[in-house]
Amino acid sequence: MRRILIVGCGAMGGIFAAHLAGVADVTVLDVNAEHIDAIRRDGLRVEGPAPRTVPLRAVTGAQAVAGDSFDALIFLTKSGQTGAAWAALRPVLRNTPLLVTLQNGMGNTETLLAGGAGPVARGVALDAGRFLGPGRVEHLIHGNTTWIGPARGTVDDCAWLAQLLSDAGMPAQALADPMDAVWSKFVFNAVMNPVGALLLGVNRARYDVPEVRDLIDDMARECIDVVTALGGRLAFDPLHLVKQTRAGERPITRHAGSMALDIARGAATEIDELTGYIVREGDRLGVAVTACRTVYRLVKGLELARAVQLEETRIDP
Repeated sequence: MRRILIVGCGAMGGIFAAHLAGVADVTVLDVNAEHIDAIRRDGLRVEGPAPRTVPLRAVTGAQAVAGDSFDALIFLTKSGQTGAAWAALRPVLRNTPLLVTLQNGMGNTETLLAGGAGPVARGVALDAGRFLGPGRVEHLIHGNTTWIGPARGTVDDCAWLAQLLSDAGMPAQALADPMDAVWSKFVFNAVMNPVGALLLGVNRARYDVPEVRDLIDDMARECIDVVTALGGRLAFDPLHLVKQTRAGERPITRHAGSMALDIARGAATEIDELTGYIVREGDRLGVAVTACRTVYRLVKGLELARAVQLEETRIDP
């Protein structure tokens, strides 16, 4: 049986772990001690169309898996935590596993490539979920294909994982070059996640306000211009689901993106690895990124404002 370590057991980490636990030996690692304690005690509860509770081996640090060997490490932490997580794990593992990033932001692949010489895969997952509390996640959007392909190594190095995910009920496909899909998902996240955060997680506001729809379209054009200038291509229209929702072909979901949830709980967001990446690369390449720059600046301010708000709430008698 394949042994998998999920690094980061938030919403998506929990969803992947719960599925894979049916076909593999799965361990989850997360720094949220309360969350890990709840999983150890009661299992991981996944809410959604098929609610279930899954027992999992759960740990809070690299030393808990010292001397272990895994077939793959799947990184689903926030992008800013990737380097520290792999730096802690690398010296204590008994083998060199396949490293897989299915994270949203740019830079994770490069971090994993720089941290060793083994196979590295990158990809995108189009499912979505949210963290509900210790030991609980919700699977909000499900059934979409996950694409995985090599950043170092061959497609055979990660084909087995794609098949394992498919066997676990999460359709997946291994590609020789997944970057077209990665760019498409990246553009979606760089646009929709920060807008969702600025609108306080009220998803209807992203669709029912004409000015917000215009902002989303302006940001998408800028992101695509930057990706094109970088030599990238798109596997699919990043705003395909958005356009379907606007046309009434899909219902408006309750999910406004992970960044809105991060802001609500005062956690660090991935704004620098998403929209911030577009701003930096746009400036470097001479591509206009006016709308993206404004949204980036606003989210940076919102991060601080929410942190201050929560701190004042804690100290208010």
